[in-house]
Amino acid sequence: MSNPPPLAGGPQGPQALRPLLDTVLDALHDGATARGGPLPAGGPHTVTARLRELTGDPLPHHGTGPDTALRTLVQALAEGAADPADPLCAAHLHCPPLALATAADLAASALNPSMDSWDQAPAASALETLVTDALAHEVYGATGHPGQPGQSGRPGQSGRPDQPGMPGRPQALVTTGGTEANQLALLLARESHASQGPLQLITGANAHHSLPRAAWLLGLPDPVTVPAPTGTLDPAALDEALTDLPGPKLVAATAGTTDAGLIDPLPEIADVCEHHGARLHIDAAYGAGLLFSPTRRTQLTGLDRAATVTLDLHKLGWQPVAAGLLAVRDPADLTPLTHHADYLNADDDTEAGLPDLLGRSLRTTRRPDILKIAVTLKALGRTGLGTLVDQVCDQAQEFAATLQAHPGFDLYDTPTLSTVLFRPHGAPDEHIAHIRRTLLTQGRAVLGRARVDGRLWLKATLLNPHTQPGDLAQLLKLVEGNTAR
Repeated sequence: MSNPPPLAGGPQGPQALRPLLDTVLDALHDGATARGGPLPAGGPHTVTARLRELTGDPLPHHGTGPDTALRTLVQALAEGAADPADPLCAAHLHCPPLALATAADLAASALNPSMDSWDQAPAASALETLVTDALAHEVYGATGHPGQPGQSGRPGQSGRPDQPGMPGRPQALVTTGGTEANQLALLLARESHASQGPLQLITGANAHHSLPRAAWLLGLPDPVTVPAPTGTLDPAALDEALTDLPGPKLVAATAGTTDAGLIDPLPEIADVCEHHGARLHIDAAYGAGLLFSPTRRTQLTGLDRAATVTLDLHKLGWQPVAAGLLAVRDPADLTPLTHHADYLNADDDTEAGLPDLLGRSLRTTRRPDILKIAVTLKALGRTGLGTLVDQVCDQAQEFAATLQAHPGFDLYDTPTLSTVLFRPHGAPDEHIAHIRRTLLTQGRAVLGRARVDGRLWLKATLLNPHTQPGDLAQLLKLVEGNTAR
């Protein structure tokens, strides 16, 4: 009988991994070299055909062995990747992950804790508590609303100091990203007002698509959409919409819109919500990174007045996907997530002091995504992360200044975060869409698109701190070269 393949964990795991890592790193290098740019040329049909050519039968009768399989498939994926580490790959809120965060993610995969019971993740569950509490404090500071005396910070907890969370203190849950965090925020709002009737969601026209989708998923009424004439939610229009609106209300504001990176007027919106007795959620999946910047965090004034806040560190946090969080000001709001499964959180185990992890997510099996975040926070600190945030935001300011001075381009507005909208002067929308697709098909550049003020704009989302002015000058030359009709 042949020996089974080696495992990643245990004392022998690192020895088994080491040669495989060499293979992976070589394949990543060779794939990127073969690609030669920010994404593969040729478009979907060509990329698919090339992938099939490189990989062959995905389920052969006899396997190729680990080295060949790794080398073949990793190289094929790298050759066909849209690489966010390339300065000309700047379409989406899709960051190039830090090398140290990626290395930490390898350790998480090798150890493979499952974050649904303490006996599967003893240290990982404790680390998650430490880091999420620190991030919740970053959002709310000392402004969190205390819970009831004797009430645990997490569902099913006794409130002991060694249990997840501390009584009455703001807390945060790990999610797969902004979409899951927004869904959780609506769920918690619905359940906290369950006795008052159906929850009505009110969003700006600039809100992320995951919010109305979450309302549909949770069986809530269709959202009320408030105008955002300048790209941000209008507090006066919100005040009008909330007037005489019956039942419990949840207002969702945005700190970092997907299209233009704009931040709603949070203090004014919070005032309106307080006046009307509406609960406030802020989707800061993009903008929350400003918390680390000593010069830019004031743009998030009012964030701590929200009942819940979405964060997403695989945007302005440089983490591998996934790295989302939902910060919750009042831990009592987490009570609806309480769930019992005897094999995971038996009552006698919980009473004996084993932490109950099921109330920290709607998912059961969860990766320890907190490890890469913890390593990054420890390695760089608030100062290091703030420097990265300032670098990409400064890049956006400089790129916008270049566009404003260029007679061949129109600039939408001075960027608030790291998103820059621009378009060739006088070009019709159809041609702008054609320019973007041409650059994609050529494999030369990855730009996004946004429809703002009734016009189509090219979107550059700058998340690579290594990008240089020359890279952005090259990007403009590529657009110019495809502008002539």
